[in-house]
Amino acid sequence: MMLRQIWAFLLRDYQTEVSYRLSFLMSFVGVFFSSFVFYFISQLLGDSVSPILAAYGGDYFSFVIIGIAFGGYFGLGLNGFARALRQAQTTGTLEALMMTPTSVSGIIIGSAAWSYAFTTFRVLIYLLLGTVILGLRFTSANYLAALVALVLSIVSFASIGIIAASVIMIIKRGDPVTGLFGSMANLVGGIYYPVEILPGWLQSIANLLPITYALRAMRLALLTGASWSALAPDLLALLLFCVLLFPLSLVAFRYAVERARKEGSLAHY
Repeated sequence: MMLRQIWAFLLRDYQTEVSYRLSFLMSFVGVFFSSFVFYFISQLLGDSVSPILAAYGGDYFSFVIIGIAFGGYFGLGLNGFARALRQAQTTGTLEALMMTPTSVSGIIIGSAAWSYAFTTFRVLIYLLLGTVILGLRFTSANYLAALVALVLSIVSFASIGIIAASVIMIIKRGDPVTGLFGSMANLVGGIYYPVEILPGWLQSIANLLPITYALRAMRLALLTGASWSALAPDLLALLLFCVLLFPLSLVAFRYAVERARKEGSLAHY
C-alpha cells in the first residue's frame, strides 16, 4: 500500500513537471554551466590548493563537483517538504489528502518522492559530465560505502526538512529560518572548500550539521577509496543524526497535523 501511494505521488508530480517542458529542460542547463565554471576555477587554482586538499586527493574540481552535486540533497531536504506542503495548501489538496486513507508517513514521503528522483538524476548528470568530459576519475572508489553514506545523508537531511515543514504548518511561515539554515550550511558545510580551513569556532558549528559528515564521507569514499574503518566516524555521526532526527520529525509532523486540524487551519497558508 505504501509503495502504491508513493508511486501515485511520483507519477502525479512527474506529469506536472514535464507539462512545463522548457522549465524542465532549463533546469538541467544549470548543471552544465556550474560544472564548467568550477572546472575553469580549478584550472586557475592549479596545484596551489593541492596541499590543502591532500586528504581528498588534491584536485579541487573533484572536490567541489561532489560538493555541489551531493549538496543538492541537503537543500532539497531542507526545503523540499516545506515546498510540497505549501503547494498542497495553495492548491487545496492537502486537506483532501488528509481525509483519505493515505497515512501521514505516506504523504510525507510521497510529497518529496519526485524531488528526490529528480535530484538523483541531476547528481548522475554532474558525475557523468565530470567523468566523460572534464576528467573526473573514481578509479579506486569505495562505492558501497558511498552508497551507505548517501542513504544516511538523505534520511538525516529529510528529517530536518520534515521538522521545518511541521513548523511551517503551525506558524504558516518558515522561509527565513530555512533560508538562514541553508546559508549556514553553504558557509560551514564544506560544499565549496574544506571545513579544515575554517576558524575553530566555525568548525564547531560545522560539526553540528549532518552535511559536514556527509560530504566528507562521500569525498573520502569516492576520491580516495577510504576503508570502512576510516569512514566509520562520519558514518556513525550520520547514523546518530538519523536515529535522533527521523523519529522526532515524524512526531513533529503528526503533532502539527493534529493541531492544524483542531484549529481548522489545515488549508491555511
